[in-house]
Amino acid sequence: MIVESAAVRIVERRRTEEIVGQEWAEWYMLSPGERFLESAKLWETYLALGGSLEPEPDTQSPFFDPKEWRENAPHGRAGVHIIRRSGI
Repeated sequence: MIVESAAVRIVERRRTEEIVGQEWAEWYMLSPGERFLESAKLWETYLALGGSLEPEPDTQSPFFDPKEWRENAPHGRAGVHIIRRSGI
């Protein structure tokens, strides 16, 4: 025999915008493919503004050698490296 409680719990349904805000709600509404494309645009902007994909050195690592470490180029691009010393 099933006995139901006399108390009824009322659950109010909230909209996503009310919880996380309009911008995040729009992000959640995108499909995974659309999110991937939007993320790619963000990376393009980051790199165009001078960001770098080079990892920062871990100075706490026991393998860190301060003699070999050099700062990234200030303009965010790769530095000049000599590939061959002799003419072709």
